[in-house]
Amino acid sequence: MPTKSERVTTLPAGLMPLLTMREMETYYGVSDWQILQWIKQGMPTAPFAGRQRRFDLAEVRAWMAGRDADSSAQLVAASA
Repeated sequence: MPTKSERVTTLPAGLMPLLTMREMETYYGVSDWQILQWIKQGMPTAPFAGRQRRFDLAEVRAWMAGRDADSSAQLVAASA
């Protein structure tokens, strides 16, 4: 019988798993409170059956990049 580590398969190219809230906390190094604040500010969540939230990392990265660009533009406008 194969061991668990022998059953691991790689994901097809371009396919990313949906992350849990705890995995997002670990990825960004923040608390669950911060993740909830980002959700209130519009961070995208992926549809998922059940009560837990899931996150598509590519969508969240794009949202974060747009957010950073907006805050940079505000700083430039404020200094002009």
